[in-house]
Amino acid sequence: MAPPSVRRLIALSLLGMACCGGVGAVGLPSTPARPVTDTFFGQTVADPYRWLEDWSDPAVKRWSADQNAYSRVYLDALPQRAALKARLESLIAATPSRYSGVRAAGGHLFARYTDPRLQQTQVVMVDDATTTAPSRDLPMRVVIDPNRIDPRGLTAVDWFVPSPDGRLVAASLSVGGSENGSVHVFDTATGAEVGEVVPRVQYPTGGGDLAWAADGKGFWYTRYPGEERPEGDRHFYMQVYWHPLGSDPRDDAYVLGRDFPRIAEVELDNRDGTGPLVIAVANGDGGEFEHFLLPQAAGPTGTPQRLTRLADKVVAVAPGPDGAVYLISRLNAPAGRLLRLAPGDTDLAHAKVLVPEGKAALLSDRGSRSLAVTATRVYLRRIEGGPINVAMVAPATGQPLGSLPLPPVAANHELVPLEGGRVLYDVTTYLSAPVYAVFDERRQSMDETKLSATGGLDFSDAEVVRDAAVSADGTRVPVTIVRPRRTRKDGKAPLLLTGYGGFGVSLTPGQLAAEQRLWLDAGGIYAIANLRGGAEFGEAWHDAGRLANKQHVFDDFAAVARLLVQRGYTDADHLALIGGSNGGLLMGATLTQHPELARAVVGTVGIYDMVRTELDPNGAFNITEYGTVTDAAQFRALAAYSPYHHVVAGVRYPAVLLATGENDGRVNPMHSRKMVARLQAADPAGLPVLLRTSANAGHGHGSSLAERVALSTDIYGFLFDQLAMTLPPAAAGK
Repeated sequence: MAPPSVRRLIALSLLGMACCGGVGAVGLPSTPARPVTDTFFGQTVADPYRWLEDWSDPAVKRWSADQNAYSRVYLDALPQRAALKARLESLIAATPSRYSGVRAAGGHLFARYTDPRLQQTQVVMVDDATTTAPSRDLPMRVVIDPNRIDPRGLTAVDWFVPSPDGRLVAASLSVGGSENGSVHVFDTATGAEVGEVVPRVQYPTGGGDLAWAADGKGFWYTRYPGEERPEGDRHFYMQVYWHPLGSDPRDDAYVLGRDFPRIAEVELDNRDGTGPLVIAVANGDGGEFEHFLLPQAAGPTGTPQRLTRLADKVVAVAPGPDGAVYLISRLNAPAGRLLRLAPGDTDLAHAKVLVPEGKAALLSDRGSRSLAVTATRVYLRRIEGGPINVAMVAPATGQPLGSLPLPPVAANHELVPLEGGRVLYDVTTYLSAPVYAVFDERRQSMDETKLSATGGLDFSDAEVVRDAAVSADGTRVPVTIVRPRRTRKDGKAPLLLTGYGGFGVSLTPGQLAAEQRLWLDAGGIYAIANLRGGAEFGEAWHDAGRLANKQHVFDDFAAVARLLVQRGYTDADHLALIGGSNGGLLMGATLTQHPELARAVVGTVGIYDMVRTELDPNGAFNITEYGTVTDAAQFRALAAYSPYHHVVAGVRYPAVLLATGENDGRVNPMHSRKMVARLQAADPAGLPVLLRTSANAGHGHGSSLAERVALSTDIYGFLFDQLAMTLPPAAAGK
């Protein structure tokens, strides 16, 4: 039987349709089908709700507002809503302030600083020498405070880069979760903004980046087109420009990029200003790269030298302090191997293999420094199924020199070479606050620093269990299960399962958040599936879940869900699924392919119409991951699983909540609109199908604290109601 609030919603919906013709703040909004058909390679594809794609149409905006109002009837009436919101706010407030994204420059450390009481993360500076000093306090200077810049909490720092001497910090700032950023420069001594704003540097399609010159008098940056290209091309064709401080950005000099792919994604790295500028160019989101080097001797506007091509399958490049260049290559080695080019040599054919391919894959996360090189060591991050360790090898010979100390089920995300033969690194686990430690190469010792988060949420009552499911083709798929120690395997525990499975993104150990603490407190179990499409076992694992192999991801997820039932953790009436972005696609495919699998599904900023996704700017960048309808084989694969096209009338689907943001430049909100319309039409008297659209959010990056709390309250209110969960009294110390 449906929970009381669901029965109440159905009654209100019937009342609303009777008095309001199915439209309004109470009744299920009317969504007329206006069928459009397309034909691809002889196959006709029906699209009954294409009219919902046009956000410029006032009728679409009215429909979206009506859907929000309809969802609010359900969500605001939940009897535990106020208590859930208060508990979430309390747990978030108890979360320790933490540092992340640390960079070293000029004898200082710069980092994001997340204070749970503030709407947005700050950028701060601390003295390197104070992080391991005996005193308890860590002197910290706020360099960029978005909360002061914009008291509304809507302005966020997309990313930041300090100058090599530490006197200045350049940062991309954007508004409303849009990730549409311009570069601002701040003086670290005063926190004042100095100089000119450089526009068109960052957008969610290809991202954005910046690297300072060694003398701190200018920087290279990524630039999107302006009026020189048509409107439809202005979020493509990324190029590299040079900006001298104090000059007009309109006069900036072109450096590289006229021959880049239309869907190029460019990253810039000048390390500490001591070596050549490394320019990494990704061909969209599929994991293919080419690299260029700009030696210091060439000057800031010199011609960069090509180092690698897409066919070389080099995924990371790092110059060493001796002038050598270190590379991670996946050519004939999907788990990766480490190469070394002698100083001054840019011919990849001369590269020496330092570390051959092994069982554990060499990890190359986009946007992080996958390699850290010092005078005596090269640090390599290795992954095998989810947990990560860090190996050390000699720079010239590749001789193994041991590993950095990490717990068994843990991960490392940051490696920051410091002065004096030291390396700063982070340690993250599921049940403990993040730790930053310094490894001293000369003393062969590890010291925890005051950058480590302390106190906060207590997960000592929980345990982590690692298991594996067998997918449809026999592949073993890892899953991590976090559960309260007191939980009995009676097959009735509420269980929330999440996954991603795409773009080579690996789900690795990291401290659970306030939302998971809330879930565990109510007797819930939380599970994370390591699906194909990620890089948990290297590039072969990624390739097995992309393009025509995407169905493997959905098979893996279903196998994990069934395993959790077979192991006696839960059953279909107490299982909920949650995922976002590419993980939202996973939710859509799972609920349409296996509607009996779970009671409730939450998809955030998800992709659901795989036939139309590549028509959006960021969808074009995703072609190298998903494929294109212009290729017969890839079209057939896309059409075979596209969630929107596989909703069947009369099927009893799980309760569904889809959430999106109006300012999302990564996934068009039309996906959520169309998917909700089709699900509501398929089973109008079934379990709730709700759409939640926020006017002040995008893909989730840069959302304010208030926005995050509101979204989490709605999600967990929905899940608690559907799984008949009860929020217990507040637990001491939680």
